[in-house]
Amino acid sequence: MNTPQTLTPSGIWTATSWPEYLQIIEQPAYAKAKAYYYRDSMRLEMLPVGFDHSIDHGLVALAINLFGMARGLQLVLADNCSYRKTGVRECQPDLSCYVGDRAQQIPKETTIVDLDRYPAPDLAVEIAKTSLLDDLGIKRSLYEEIGVHEYWVVDVQKAQVIAYHMQPQGSHRIETSEVLPQLSIALLDEALKKSRDTDQSTVGRWLMAQFQTASKS
Repeated sequence: MNTPQTLTPSGIWTATSWPEYLQIIEQPAYAKAKAYYYRDSMRLEMLPVGFDHSIDHGLVALAINLFGMARGLQLVLADNCSYRKTGVRECQPDLSCYVGDRAQQIPKETTIVDLDRYPAPDLAVEIAKTSLLDDLGIKRSLYEEIGVHEYWVVDVQKAQVIAYHMQPQGSHRIETSEVLPQLSIALLDEALKKSRDTDQSTVGRWLMAQFQTASKS
């Protein structure tokens, strides 16, 4: 049996029963950990978040919100929200997004989103520096089975967004978002690269100009 004393919370998938998983994540020592559960295994992420990871997180959130404003979309963006299918799966993406009518389906007072009652988010985003291969592999399968429509992995080191259209039995790479209609993934890449040399407000103004121009064409 895994216990908080024997668990190694270092980004490793560890075979764990669902009751053990709940017992572990309720410990005060793991209050700030990101928690995932999939195929009878759990993963906790407790590594310090670097400045580069944090600014990419902020920029992608800004880009999604600006796009929604420019296009007049109903949109709810959540930061590090937990989604749970009891006894089976749990995830905590860096960012998640509901679009359109689904944006109002989750009550604002909700803590952990119960996937037996509410829909999975339309979009899930993981910001990846040390966890890239896991985000592209096991977590992608997890999000497929949860029912996320689209999944982005932000490669911090390469300043690149790897985007997938998700299906229950698989996923495939896309160059244009389907959840955020006509949003070019290459445009996000360009914004990330610009952010390496300038501040987020400047990049944000550039993004808004691009979105507004595209909406008029």
